[in-house]
Amino acid sequence: MEFNIEEIQEFLPHRYPLLLIDRVLEMEEGKSIKAIKNVTINEEFFQGHFPGHPIMPGVLIVEAMAQAGGVLLYKSGTGEKGSISYFAAIKEAKFRKPVVPGDTLLLECEVLRMRRSLSKIKAKATVDGQVAAEAELTFATRK
Repeated sequence: MEFNIEEIQEFLPHRYPLLLIDRVLEMEEGKSIKAIKNVTINEEFFQGHFPGHPIMPGVLIVEAMAQAGGVLLYKSGTGEKGSISYFAAIKEAKFRKPVVPGDTLLLECEVLRMRRSLSKIKAKATVDGQVAAEAELTFATRK
């Protein structure tokens, strides 16, 4: 299952400048998702992080992984129209490689536990096959 940006906006409440997924490449409901974020120098955060040496903030990489996870959970039946999945916990977050303009982040999430109100995923962001970040994310879904 693949989704373009218009379809992603049907599932996520995020909009510019905080919508951090450009496309869902594949998804198996209840199991996993692969999505991408194309990182460009036009991103607002590069103005201050860091001038002359632009690096995508780690917290935004985690947010991009969470948004991919949010699409997966919503399409897997934890959400209903008007519901939102909020962060409940971030565990084992590790940042392994800087993400810079021109990179394409491949965001991969795998369901560890899925319930209607509380779900957990394992997430990984890679660039050219190298791990940039990884974390275990817990979501609380509310209407």
